[in-house]
Amino acid sequence: MSTGPAGHVARSTVRSHSETRRSTPIRTFLHTTDGVTIDSVYDPGGVVYDASPPPAGDLVFVIAHGFTGEVDRPHVRRVVRAFTQYGAVVSFSFRGHGASGGRSTVGDREVLDLAAAVQWARSHGHARVVTVGFSMGGSVVLRHAALYGARHGGRTEARAEAHTDAVVSVSAPARWYYRGTAPMRRLHWLVTRPEGRLVGRYGFRTRIHHREWNPVPLSPVEAVPRIAPTPLLIVHGELDGYFPVDHPRMLAAAAGDHGELWLEPGMGHAEHAADDGLLGRIGDWAVGQAG
Repeated sequence: MSTGPAGHVARSTVRSHSETRRSTPIRTFLHTTDGVTIDSVYDPGGVVYDASPPPAGDLVFVIAHGFTGEVDRPHVRRVVRAFTQYGAVVSFSFRGHGASGGRSTVGDREVLDLAAAVQWARSHGHARVVTVGFSMGGSVVLRHAALYGARHGGRTEARAEAHTDAVVSVSAPARWYYRGTAPMRRLHWLVTRPEGRLVGRYGFRTRIHHREWNPVPLSPVEAVPRIAPTPLLIVHGELDGYFPVDHPRMLAAAAGDHGELWLEPGMGHAEHAADDGLLGRIGDWAVGQAG
């Protein structure tokens, strides 16, 4: 991977197809519109295209990890490796996670992190972007698609470059402030209590913002109806210990005819529970949307 010297922050720039169609990963720090640096990796993938520029179906996946994840975590790298069989992959650490700057807002301003990653993915010459999010990242890809999608009026050029062409949300909540399971009660303690934030910082390498949301961001279930006509896949485990199956059913009902719901028997929560078979089916779904 190519990196700058310690402490250096490299700005991503739009390069020609010939410069970016390389075989080795690229690592850099992106800059969000609110000035946060985001540790990001571009993996060119195992799919080889002879055409230059790449054909219209050329895919790049942008992976949005769950809370307390980061780009170098083994479970995130496993997801990246699975999707490189279908296209290029951009992965990154959300703000407050790993080497990225800022503090986590637990799904609010993380939309800006994803937008920066999608823009960077497009700068490599890819015509089709599929965002895939897990848990917190699953809520972020839904809100991002609603805010940067085709139905968003008055888009600037930068917003247009940050849009996605298909969305996959895995193990996402439908509504905010859910505390109906023991794991979610523990997570709320981690986020809302000073001692919990210390555990997050030193135990999980996750720096959590101390301020409450103001205003409260658009909830996932409110975002979903605004995503159409962008293709949407909702994936959820029937044994998810964080969010029971009423969450994906609420999301699917809000999506109506333009969304697809996969309820996975025996599956738990997020990246750790998504086996290679499921990731392969998601990859096949994404290729089908790009066709």
